[in-house]
Amino acid sequence: MTTVTIAPGAARSRLQRRTLIVLVITQIVGTVGVGVAPSIGILLAGEITQNEAWAGLARTASTLGAALMGVPLGTLAARYGRRVALTSGWWTAAVGSVLLVLAAQRSLVVLLFIGLFLMGAGLAVSLQARFAATDLAEPRHHGRSLSLIVWVGTIGSVLGPNLAVPGRLITGATGLTLYASAFLIAAVCMAVAGAVVFALLRPDPLRVAQRDAAEAKTGPRRGAIARMFAELRINPGARYAVLAIVSAQVVMVSIMTMTPVHLTHQGGSVEIVGVTISLHILGMYALSPVVGQLTDRLGHRATISIGIVIFVASLVIGALQPEKFGWIITSLILLGLGWSFVNVSGSALFSSVVSADTKAAAQGGVDAVSNLFGATAAFAAGPLLAASSFPVLSLLAIVVLVPLAVLVLVRSPRSFLPQDAA
Repeated sequence: MTTVTIAPGAARSRLQRRTLIVLVITQIVGTVGVGVAPSIGILLAGEITQNEAWAGLARTASTLGAALMGVPLGTLAARYGRRVALTSGWWTAAVGSVLLVLAAQRSLVVLLFIGLFLMGAGLAVSLQARFAATDLAEPRHHGRSLSLIVWVGTIGSVLGPNLAVPGRLITGATGLTLYASAFLIAAVCMAVAGAVVFALLRPDPLRVAQRDAAEAKTGPRRGAIARMFAELRINPGARYAVLAIVSAQVVMVSIMTMTPVHLTHQGGSVEIVGVTISLHILGMYALSPVVGQLTDRLGHRATISIGIVIFVASLVIGALQPEKFGWIITSLILLGLGWSFVNVSGSALFSSVVSADTKAAAQGGVDAVSNLFGATAAFAAGPLLAASSFPVLSLLAIVVLVPLAVLVLVRSPRSFLPQDAA
């Protein structure tokens, strides 16, 4: 295999720009498919299972899939580069979406679970793409590069929950059900995203970064989770970043997953559910470039603090105004915005402080752990909602934020930086 040597300076900057362009294209196209799971996938789960417990498990299948896929995809990236990992993830998700076409058309429970699980790979690689954007970025631009990839996902992620609209046209032409048509569109989008990465992400940015750090001579040998925990034992900045990422994911996923159920119980239509989730996703991604700039300029502590305040405002609204659609939509928008501040800041910090020899595997590990906690929270949120109420669920989410808030208040920002930067 031919080794591509990249000179420092201008050549590296050109490769970074090319990498960002490819990632932007794939993120837009691929997240159209990923965006189906939080809305149409949830509704399909309820329709096929006709059982709240099974439906709750089905709702978490894609998040659980993202968690478990994060480990092998992180390992693939560490060993073979971003191109192999991202391509594999998008194509795996496309296969899952094809299975969901069959599940929706024939009301097949087993294929529903398998399809949603495999679609989790799309979420995993859309998250991994944000770290790929930092492989060749200058340290002072990590927040900006990472947030750009998060931001462009807005387009696909907002369109995804509304694929039922073009799906109606396919339904008329093919005889597929509405949900089956939506997942067919999603499958095509994710297959195209994988093809774009496979064809154009050359040279691989992570492989270049590994050569620059002289990592390629030995290569990582341990798994993603093991490397992440090894990093956490010696790196307080990494621990802080992981706590921020996991806390944001648990709060966001638990509330977002149960909101369609809550809205339906309040008499909301599928259109209202789609619009609500789309606006929530818009809140998650639309201001990401601003958040990235603030992270680079103000520091991680300030932007994470802002995110916590926004989170609390969202959850208080959900607790006090659970029966009014307008207020619930406002709450979901703020929920997404709070997630953006905490996740982008935490991810940029993790990318900055993690050591070069564990970077790719540890990034896959942190995404896996984050999604695993998110899947657990989503699954637990169903019984909690059934046993209590939406306001109680919102108040419990506030409790989840307490450890992160305490850490932000009591620790100096310099204590989280690498030793050479402190």
